[in-house]
Amino acid sequence: MKRKKVLFVCSGNTCRSPMAEHIFRAEIKKRKIKYVDSASAGIFADINGNLSIGSAACLEKLSLDYSKFKPRQLKHKMIENCYLVVCMTSEQKALLDGFSNVYSVQEIAGFEIPDPYGKGQDVYNSTAMLIQKAVDVMIEKFFVEDKN
Repeated sequence: MKRKKVLFVCSGNTCRSPMAEHIFRAEIKKRKIKYVDSASAGIFADINGNLSIGSAACLEKLSLDYSKFKPRQLKHKMIENCYLVVCMTSEQKALLDGFSNVYSVQEIAGFEIPDPYGKGQDVYNSTAMLIQKAVDVMIEKFFVEDKN
């Protein structure tokens, strides 16, 4: 069976989309859903940057390994090669207009994932909880039938 790749997109690929990538990957594994993987990219990524300290703290709290993570710049080819592309906001989705596999978290889960960049750890923790809720809804909507 061909692998289904889910790509999470945010602005810089240092806060929200990396958390979504790793939380989604852990949930897929926990639920024993096969042939699905995740990645992330940023619309305006600094490829020489790093995962934000706040996001790193959230992933560490969840015991998720992010040691191989590096920010990536979003490219059209990435979108074309994915089963599902999930933008953290409707504005980000609007920038990717024209691709039928691109959704916003708003369309999938009914809420947006606000950018925690530059804010306190409590905001990052709230963002991680929102991402977890969105991931749960996404898995139910798109992957629950793929368990076997």
